[in-house]
Amino acid sequence: MIFETHAHYDDEAFEADRKEILNSMQECGIGRIVNACASIESLKDTELLMEKYPFVYGAFGIHPDDADKMTQETLDEIRKLCQLPKAVAVGEIGLDYYWHKEEAEHELQKKMFRAQMEIAREQKMPFMIHSREAAKDTLDIVKDYVRGGMYGGIIHCFSYAKEMAREYLDMGLYLGIGGVITFKNAKKLKEVVEYAPLSQIVLETDSPYLSPEPNRGKRNDSRNLIFVAREIAQIKGITEEEVIAVTEENAEKLLLR
Repeated sequence: MIFETHAHYDDEAFEADRKEILNSMQECGIGRIVNACASIESLKDTELLMEKYPFVYGAFGIHPDDADKMTQETLDEIRKLCQLPKAVAVGEIGLDYYWHKEEAEHELQKKMFRAQMEIAREQKMPFMIHSREAAKDTLDIVKDYVRGGMYGGIIHCFSYAKEMAREYLDMGLYLGIGGVITFKNAKKLKEVVEYAPLSQIVLETDSPYLSPEPNRGKRNDSRNLIFVAREIAQIKGITEEEVIAVTEENAEKLLLR
């Protein structure tokens, strides 16, 4: 079954029908879902989703957009939540310079990124990296930590070129591939997927964002991952069943150790 490695079902976009959507997942071929935290509020919401749904797991961390809201108490809470039986990763964490152009903000993001990578190392957990318009700084920090010993990770919503993909793949990390791969103008990402070994790709939606074709522009959910698997299969000249099986195996190996 499809293993969804990155979604945000705690998002307010699912407020009206969250229960119905999640209860439909198994019959639609979605075996497991990782709900990834982003905001401080999502830490508790993700814990509650894990408790309620047997097939939902949690990644605990704070998105770089909220770096300025983080305190030592936030880091302590992430550390505590990472010890729960169904916690599978520290994430989503990283750098985002798209909205934040100030050097002081960049330095704060890097500080909180490193602090959360320290938790991943301490708790012996993989990490989930968000990186937007911060290619070099993200790579430098990830390289630094992997060199010092880590427990694997996913570059979420990978959006850089093949040369950058090679750097992460050479470190033994996984690329998270979602709906963008189905867009007609996603030439760079299609080249990355063609180049990357299937053994280092995992499926993700980033729901409720980034719906694939033919549902682009609508609210996304994990049931759309079939379109992502189909596109990867077409690029690689294999069956979608093989894509689903191998990416599920990859996710289990990394996250359910």
